[in-house]
Amino acid sequence: MSVANIALNQLENRLPKVIDARKHGMIDYCHAAFFLGMAYVCRKSEPRAALAALVTGSFVLVQSLLTDYPLGVKKVIPFKVHGQMDAAFAASSFMVPRVFGFSDSPAATIFQGNSFVEAAVVGATDFSSERARSEESDYPL
Repeated sequence: MSVANIALNQLENRLPKVIDARKHGMIDYCHAAFFLGMAYVCRKSEPRAALAALVTGSFVLVQSLLTDYPLGVKKVIPFKVHGQMDAAFAASSFMVPRVFGFSDSPAATIFQGNSFVEAAVVGATDFSSERARSEESDYPL
């Protein structure tokens, strides 16, 4: 296990669970919008980074639309499974620049930073309780 994966696991397991399903959904849609925007901005200067951002943003958007949480449209993916997918994405986001061939560009830093942000969101989200998935949350907006 790499040092980055160990750090991500520590981050995910030690944070207080302060994000409910509704807030997690809002974060997901912002996450998708960020990467889709990055794809547009990088399309001419960094086409490989733009492609990676387009794939990432599209994946996050589709995953969000299909998740069983208050902001999901077609509730196919259980919220707990969504969390497991997010954790896997957080761990693998480091590799995206290398896979798409732009590891020496400034855009690679965004994907590396995304690993830590994604891990923090996963770590702070309550995926397990019914209260976390309910339309009426105990957590204030």
